[in-house]
Amino acid sequence: MKRRLHLNLFIYGRGHHEAAWRHPRSTPRALTDIDHYVECARKAEAAHFDSIFLADVLNLPPDVDSSARLWLEPLTALSAIAFATSRIGLIGTASTSHTEPFNLARQLCSLDHISRGRAAWNIVTSFSIAGSRNFGGAGRLSHADRYAKGEEFVEVMKALWNSWGDGAVVDDRSSGVFVKKALVRPINHKGESFEVAGPLNMPRSPQGWPVLVQAGSSDTGKDFAARHAEAVFTAHIEKSTAVEFYRDIKARVVAAGRAPSQLLVLPGISAMIAGTEAEANRLQQELNELADTRIGLSRLSDRFDGHDFSHLKLDQVLRPEDFPDPADNQSSRGRTELIVGAVRREKPTLRQLLGKLAGARGHFVMAGTPEQVADTIEDWVDSGAADGFNVMPPLLPWMLDVFTEEVVPILRRRGRFRTEYEGRTLRQHYGLERPSGISG
Repeated sequence: MKRRLHLNLFIYGRGHHEAAWRHPRSTPRALTDIDHYVECARKAEAAHFDSIFLADVLNLPPDVDSSARLWLEPLTALSAIAFATSRIGLIGTASTSHTEPFNLARQLCSLDHISRGRAAWNIVTSFSIAGSRNFGGAGRLSHADRYAKGEEFVEVMKALWNSWGDGAVVDDRSSGVFVKKALVRPINHKGESFEVAGPLNMPRSPQGWPVLVQAGSSDTGKDFAARHAEAVFTAHIEKSTAVEFYRDIKARVVAAGRAPSQLLVLPGISAMIAGTEAEANRLQQELNELADTRIGLSRLSDRFDGHDFSHLKLDQVLRPEDFPDPADNQSSRGRTELIVGAVRREKPTLRQLLGKLAGARGHFVMAGTPEQVADTIEDWVDSGAADGFNVMPPLLPWMLDVFTEEVVPILRRRGRFRTEYEGRTLRQHYGLERPSGISG
């Protein structure tokens, strides 16, 4: 029997291509209009996707004058989307570097209650220098220190979510007992970064705690994921590195004492889809021509700790020596390793590299027919590169419509994707165990 795969929709502005906001087929709605996000979520739910995902940034992008990268705060938006949907999972991003565990534990627990068990937390250890300046001005933590703080943060979150046992709320009017206090306990955490007494001031949520999602690809990030994550969003320009990542992260999960099935690997895929491959390539080229190379250079610089690439000519063939060593990078180390690796293998010009990254910021980009996209998805899953995909339409909602109406039915006919939801919670969609809590 063929293995079923998982699909998550990554809702990102008017689409994942950096020029999507300029294209006439992308949504005309404002990026602060909740109806845009609700529309995309409902389309994904109608196609029986496992989940949707909202990213976050903590500063105003420097290229805001010529790019559309503004969006609503994720947890607030997902609370609204929860009321407009009934089954699809809701994954929101929140930083361990610039918030407090008690507040975030309450927000995510609330979202899980509001959605009746569909919430998930995308754990990020923020690397933005500009973002760090909005939180006390102490400066950005090093890569190692961010993950050390993140480790403690997650442990506090789990302890707070587990500070209530299942069945603690009795709500018995006749006896006058509202809560069994024996099933509510303080956590009394005192660590390097946090001191939290607990318990949480709300009951345990339907999933026990929200599903934990993570996207780090460095060795430190992968070890962190092996201990905590239940789904990993990962970026790969080609299948070979995805296979290597999949094998590595699953081995680390086993070494951490967990079952490999309890962590799903979901690479990003951004597909331009049309009736013929030639037409799909034409649409891709049309979108690429709207991209601004200055924005591409700015984003490339951000990936490499602000390194200045302006001295490189656009049609100059790149070498790994043109880039800082990813091992010294304090930003997105895994992503920089992928970029330098692609330069080493493919020897692109700067213009070609910027074009590749414009499509989806280092995720897998393709153009083809619905059958070709379905074939690629199946091939990656069967080759041991993925448990499913983080679907990143280059244009929203147009390419989402094409994916759900033309690619998903092919996957269903091949027995690779569900025809109906079989559960109500995100843990059930993903096939994850519910964490145990206090017993009295």
